[in-house]
Amino acid sequence: MTFMKSSGIIRQSALVFLLLGSLVAAAAAQHNKTSSSPPRASAPHVSAPASRPQASHSPVMNRPSGGGARPNTSGGTRYGNGNTNGTRYGNGNTNGTRYGNANGTRTGNTGMRTGNTGMRTGNSGTQLGGKGSRSGTPMGRNGAGTGGKTPLGNGTAHNAVGNRNGVGNMHGTAHGAMARGNGNVGMGNRPAGRQVSLRGGGTANIRPNGQIRSINRNGMQINHGLNGSRRIETSHNGARIVSTGKHSGYVQRPYVTRNGHTYVSRTVVVNNVTYTHVYRSYSYGGYHYYGYYPAYYYAPAYYGWAYNPWPAPVYYGWGWGATPWYGYYGGYFAPYPTYPSAAFWLTDYLIAANLQAAYAAREAANSARDASANGNAGQGDQQSQADNNNTSASNSGQVTLSPEVKQAIADEVKAQLSAEQAASQQGSSSSSGTQSSGTQASASSEEVPPALDPARRTFVVANDMAVTADGQECQLTQGDVLTRLSDTPDNDHNVNVSVAASKKSDCSVGKQVAVSVDDLQEMFNHFQEQLDNGMKDLSSKQGTSGLPKAPETKTVPAEVAPPPPDASAAKTLEDQQQAADQVEAQVVKEAFSQGS
Repeated sequence: MTFMKSSGIIRQSALVFLLLGSLVAAAAAQHNKTSSSPPRASAPHVSAPASRPQASHSPVMNRPSGGGARPNTSGGTRYGNGNTNGTRYGNGNTNGTRYGNANGTRTGNTGMRTGNTGMRTGNSGTQLGGKGSRSGTPMGRNGAGTGGKTPLGNGTAHNAVGNRNGVGNMHGTAHGAMARGNGNVGMGNRPAGRQVSLRGGGTANIRPNGQIRSINRNGMQINHGLNGSRRIETSHNGARIVSTGKHSGYVQRPYVTRNGHTYVSRTVVVNNVTYTHVYRSYSYGGYHYYGYYPAYYYAPAYYGWAYNPWPAPVYYGWGWGATPWYGYYGGYFAPYPTYPSAAFWLTDYLIAANLQAAYAAREAANSARDASANGNAGQGDQQSQADNNNTSASNSGQVTLSPEVKQAIADEVKAQLSAEQAASQQGSSSSSGTQSSGTQASASSEEVPPALDPARRTFVVANDMAVTADGQECQLTQGDVLTRLSDTPDNDHNVNVSVAASKKSDCSVGKQVAVSVDDLQEMFNHFQEQLDNGMKDLSSKQGTSGLPKAPETKTVPAEVAPPPPDASAAKTLEDQQQAADQVEAQVVKEAFSQGS
C-alpha cells in the first residue's frame, strides 16, 4: 500500500519534470532562433506634411484648389508642398516664378519673356486659391490698353491685367524689374464711363457721374478735367489753336525754316495779355513735337554765377505771406530758408509761378462751372459733379513737396543753366542743340524730342489733365511733379511716369500713369520759359534785397527772333470757345436727354 502510494507520487513527479523539460527546451529553441537572425534597421523618420493654408470661408467662392493641396500642381507660388494657394511673381514669366522646396520649387521655368502680348505676369498674374480664384466674373482685363502689345522692356509692371473680381486677384504685378526701361508698363486701364456716337459724326466720352470727359467732333477735340477745367484744340488753315481757359491759350502758325530746322511761332494769350515765343519742330516716330526756343541768351558768366554756389547763403523774403495762392497751398510748398546759390532761388521761383497759375486756373474753372450751371441745366448737372470725382487714386490728406523732390527740380534747373551756358559760349547758331544732349541728327532724319532725353527725368505739370491710375481716374494740376520712367513711346505716343509730388485731391504720390509725350514736352517747354523769366527777374534784383551782385547780365539775340504777336489770336480763341460751347450743348441734348 505504501509502495503503491510512493509509485504514484514518483509518476506524478516524472510527469512534472517532463513538462518542465519541454518548456525549457522550447524556450531555448526560440532563443536560438532569435539570436541567429540579424537585427533589423530602424524605419526612416517621416516628417509630417506641411500644413496647407486654411481655406477661406468667406461668402465668395473660395474653395481650395482641387479639394486640397497637391504637390507640384500649377497655379501659383508654391510653398512647402507646392500648394496652389500661393502667389505668382515674375516679369512675364510663362509659368510664373515658383518659390518653395523640392516639392514645388521651379524658379523661372522657361526664362523671362518680355512683351509680345503685353505683360504676362505669372500666368495671368497673382492667383489666389487655385481653381477657387477663378470663381468670380471677369470684370475687365484692362491691361490690353496702352500696354497691349507694347514690349515691357525693363519697366516695372503694376496692375497690368486688371481684376477678375472673384477670389483670385489677377493684378498681374511684376516684381524685381527696373523702374526705367524701354517699354511701357501695362497702364492700359481705361477709366470707367461710356462712349456715345454722335449724329453727324464724332464721339463723346461720358464719365460714370454724367460729366463729359471728352468730345471729338468735326476736327475739334474737347477735354474736361476732373476739376472743371476745359481744353479745346482745333486745326484750321495750318494753324493750331489751343484754349486752356476762358481767356487763355495760344495760336500756333508755321514761321521759318533755318539751317534745315523748321520753326513755328506761338502767340500766347494769358488773361488777355499777349506775347510770342518760337518753337522748333521735332519729327519722331511719325509725330511732330515742338520744343521751346529761347529768344536770347545771357553772357556765359551770368549762367555760371547762377549755377555755382554764392559766397555765403542768402536770406530772401518773397513777400508771399498775404497772397491767396500761398495761403491755399501753404501746406504743400514752403520756400527754402536760405539760398546757397541762384539755382535754388530759381527753383522756388518756378514752383511758386506754377502754384500761382494753378490757383488762378482753379478759380477760373470754378467760375466757368458756376456760369455753366446757371446757363444750362443739363450741362450744369453733369458739370456740378466735378468736385465729386475724387477716387482712391487721389490724395485724401494734406501732402507736402518733399526736400528730395525739390532737389530733383533744382538739379533740372542746374542742368538747363549748364546747357544754356554752353549754347551761349558756342553762339546762338547752335542754340537748337541745347534742347537735349546727344539727340541731334540731320534734318532729314528723326530727332528725339527734349522730353525723351534720357538725362531729363523730372517734370513739373504745366496744365490740368485727367489721367488713369490703377483703373481709377485722377487729376494732375499745375505744380505737381512727375518722374518719367520709360523712354520709348507706345503706339499711342504715351510714356509712363510716376507721381513724385502732388497736391491734395490730385493723383496720389507713387501712382504710375501714362502721359502723352506731347504733354510731357509742353511741361518741359513751360519749365524753360519760366526759367528764362526767372533769370530775367533775378538779373533785375541782383545786388539788392540781400542777393549778391551778378556779373554782366546783357543779352544776345538768338538766331531765330520771335515775330510780333498775332493780333487776331485773342479773337480766334474766343471764337473757338464759343464753337465749343455749341458743340457741348448739342452733345448734352444727344447724350443726356436721350439717355444714350
